Amino acid sequence: MLTKTKIVLIAIALACPSVYAQTQQIPAVDTAPNIDGVMDEAVWQQALVVDITYETRPAENAAAPVRTEVRVMETGSALYLAFRAEDPDPSQIRAFLRDRDSAFQDDIVGVVLDTFNDERRAFEFFANPLGSQMDLINNEVTGNEDESWDAIWDAAGTITDFGYVVEMEIPYKALQFPDQVDVQTWGIDLIRFYPRDTRRRLSVSPIDRNRNCYLCQLPKYEGMADARPGRNLEITPTITAVGTESRDNATDPMSSDTSVEVGGDISWGFTPNFNLNATVNPDFSQVEADVAQLDVNRTFALFFPEKRPFFLEGADFFESDLRLVYTRTIADPDVGLRVTGKQDANVIGAFVAEDTITNLLIPGVFGSDLESLDQSSSNAAVRYRRDLGETSTLGFISTVRVGDNGYHNYVLGADGKWQPNQDHTLRFLLLGSDTQYPDQIVADYDQPEGSFSDYVLRLKYNYSTRENEVYLIYDDRGEDFRADLGFVSQVGVQKAIAGYAYNWYATDGHWWSRIRAGGDWDIARDESGRTVEEEWEANVWMEADYQSFTEVGVFVRERLWNNVVYDESGGFFFGRFRPISGLELQLFASASERIDFANDDLGDFTEISPRLNWNIGRHFQTNLRHTNQKLKRDGGTVFDANLSDLRFSWQFNLRQRLRLTLQYAKIERDLFLYDDPDDFSADFENLGTQLIYSYKVNPRTVFFAGYSDYAEQDDELASLTTFNKTLFIKLGYAWEP
Repeated sequence: MLTKTKIVLIAIALACPSVYAQTQQIPAVDTAPNIDGVMDEAVWQQALVVDITYETRPAENAAAPVRTEVRVMETGSALYLAFRAEDPDPSQIRAFLRDRDSAFQDDIVGVVLDTFNDERRAFEFFANPLGSQMDLINNEVTGNEDESWDAIWDAAGTITDFGYVVEMEIPYKALQFPDQVDVQTWGIDLIRFYPRDTRRRLSVSPIDRNRNCYLCQLPKYEGMADARPGRNLEITPTITAVGTESRDNATDPMSSDTSVEVGGDISWGFTPNFNLNATVNPDFSQVEADVAQLDVNRTFALFFPEKRPFFLEGADFFESDLRLVYTRTIADPDVGLRVTGKQDANVIGAFVAEDTITNLLIPGVFGSDLESLDQSSSNAAVRYRRDLGETSTLGFISTVRVGDNGYHNYVLGADGKWQPNQDHTLRFLLLGSDTQYPDQIVADYDQPEGSFSDYVLRLKYNYSTRENEVYLIYDDRGEDFRADLGFVSQVGVQKAIAGYAYNWYATDGHWWSRIRAGGDWDIARDESGRTVEEEWEANVWMEADYQSFTEVGVFVRERLWNNVVYDESGGFFFGRFRPISGLELQLFASASERIDFANDDLGDFTEISPRLNWNIGRHFQTNLRHTNQKLKRDGGTVFDANLSDLRFSWQFNLRQRLRLTLQYAKIERDLFLYDDPDDFSADFENLGTQLIYSYKVNPRTVFFAGYSDYAEQDDELASLTTFNKTLFIKLGYAWEP
């Protein structure tokens, strides 16, 4: 319980933040505790003791409703934290055995470490009361939190009669920090998420909502005088065995193939500030199936996130306001090399990879195409950023792809962020490209012959305060601009966007916590000056009890397609709530007038997409995503498309998991409504299954065994026919000499 003294201290800190802003000392100890979630070693008595006293969301720096005591100390090789989280009713604690980076909706505690104390990038470590781990990179420059980063560290948790205890060991070799011999100064936040009817964020320090930065508000801690990352060398050999049966046509017999591949990764922190990563003959067969997406009545290519470990590590170093580095274009690399790090105000990232396949995204004004060439390519990216002042930056980025048959794509550009004060932010991005396609692409996709070049200019202004937000965007993309190592699916347009939003915050005790209402106007023109699209849209969203989030929106739009301007309009609803522990329900629904791109006409489009995430007991979880899309016109149904993605997971313990994935799609079309019915099937179905067992000691010491298959049915096949079966085993071991 909070005493009157603590409440008074909180009130003083709120009125005079500098009182709380005193730098605290993290003590060094000689003995490392055992990380078992018990906190019974005597060495914890030597630790710095800090109380998490503020609720920063949804309440605004109110007194925390529950007590959380954190003990912090270090040994010269690792940082140690112990959280004693009290709860008035421990039976209500939300904690499940989960795979890594999957427990964000549980009760969790964690730490944010701005190890360079530059208020631009921080490491985040969280764990739930059972020890399930989550780690992220917080990038203040881009405003993103990236959970794809995985460090090797330790955590353990225990639920008790007073609440729960979580212990953490974070080795310094898992971090980057200044190379110096005197005392380190880090920005550190200690956090607890307390989800009941409302998901409350509790922190050791208040958060000023009038400031457009988070890391700049972290309290400072000193110590770690002997902190050294050590040799920071990690070698991860891998061996993968794969057996496949496949065929191209249903009438062909299955052909079999087996292979055994040996590969490996090396991670070396050759200085405390820089990491070198290398991969040889990598195999990514452990990657689980992507979340299925419907590709019906679309003109632009679908985007799928990267999941492969080598490319995920350090991915935030290459971020910009345009997706210029999209490593899934590198399909089957033989070797790869990457360097990332920071020295003083200089941030550097670079990688090279040799690919046996060349995947291309060919953009246009009204759509984009994907093509895969059976030819090798060399890929490289370089990113540099210079921090200026307290919050501004200036940098450049370059990407290179060179392949056979005269193919090349070069991109070079500069970007920056200027933040003269806490309310105003201006960003710019200026790029140029030079490209030459192989003759096959020139002929098949009507692309320019020989070498061609173009540019991109993007400007974004943002004004943001506690209640108000104004944003203005100008985006000019030349028709011949290409970023083949990235994901830029539309070119040849000049787009302007203007938007405004207003926020309301409830006082504590209301059934809702925040309401946001806003809207924007945007217009896009091609290089001849024709209006490609003009749209007005408005939306309102609300956060409320039962951890609920609801949003409604409407739009009106004029869109050009095949030299005809169509009037589209519609609305949507999205809702999500968590009525009980372990259960999350979502629903997206929309209705609109939409262009039938295949037949150059306007129809009535509807979409209904429910989603269920349900934890049954500590070990079992099921996830269901379903999407139904229909387009109707002229008294008939152009298409009725259904897609289901169903996943069952049994988490034996923190290390072992078994997951079954079923993905089923069914598309029915009325071919009498199609101008070119021979290009489509009246009935199409496919079914994909995947079963994976995983044993993970840490993110890189792993064992995977899996099976997958894929079957199709269309107008020419009477039943679902299997085209592919795969069985694989993979073993990886992270060795730290």
